[in-house]
Amino acid sequence: MAEETVAPEGRRRSVQCASPKGLHRMAYREWGDPRNREVLICVHGLTRSSRDFDELARALCGQFRVVCPDVAGRGDSDRLADPMQYTWTQYVGDMVTLIARLDVETVNWLGTSMGGFVGLALGAQPGSPVKKLILNDAAPVVPRASLERIGAYLGKVPVFKDLMQAEAFVREISAPFGPHSDAQWRFLTETWLRQGADGWRPHYDPRIAEPFRGSVPNDELLWKLYDALRCPTLLVRGEHSDVVTRETAAEMTRRGPRAQVVEVRGVGHAPTFMHADQIAIVRDFLLQGETT
Repeated sequence: MAEETVAPEGRRRSVQCASPKGLHRMAYREWGDPRNREVLICVHGLTRSSRDFDELARALCGQFRVVCPDVAGRGDSDRLADPMQYTWTQYVGDMVTLIARLDVETVNWLGTSMGGFVGLALGAQPGSPVKKLILNDAAPVVPRASLERIGAYLGKVPVFKDLMQAEAFVREISAPFGPHSDAQWRFLTETWLRQGADGWRPHYDPRIAEPFRGSVPNDELLWKLYDALRCPTLLVRGEHSDVVTRETAAEMTRRGPRAQVVEVRGVGHAPTFMHADQIAIVRDFLLQGETT
């Protein structure tokens, strides 16, 4: 059978999900053989999108069916009717629907920041489909200073007159991502925006700020979820992260699933997996213990 040609941006798909206020469409991109039972789901951070994983998906789609959703209210997915439904509970429910659509019993999970918390919540459930979990700069303790930093720009949706102006903004707020080439910064900018009649705007629903500002992470609950994990777990931490401290990372190696920890030098919150050495971290962990 002829090998399928992988589109540069993956195959665009969507699935219908439910919330207490009605139905919404969650978009996702799929890479690799759709018959492959080895699935890797990659979920982005708070204001980002599925496109963040394009580079990683291209690198791993020969071994895995890589599925990258746009969480509700981001990217190509529908916005929710009620902004107060932008919560982990809703996101976990949407991901269960997605996994049912994929028609597989188990998945590997890579989640950046918010995407990591969604994976943590899903992985802690009895009978969870998550068989390996990668937390990308996400941990059971979230320092207040990092929440205040994120809250300072969340929901403030600027309008840019052109891509050059937008890129300067992205480089500033995303400086903790670490060093990237000019082409990579342009990609991170272009995939973060939508063009309208008045200029370029971020693709996410600014109303996601409403539940974010009204909630304080419950460290006790997060540790309870972490301790309930029964799958091999990897924490990828940015060396200069203000979201995951070294002390928290060390505690994660001692309790619950006793996570492996890999620290990425020269990066804060959070590694982007657009570099070969970062992609290798994911590949090596997923293939640990696998027989050829």
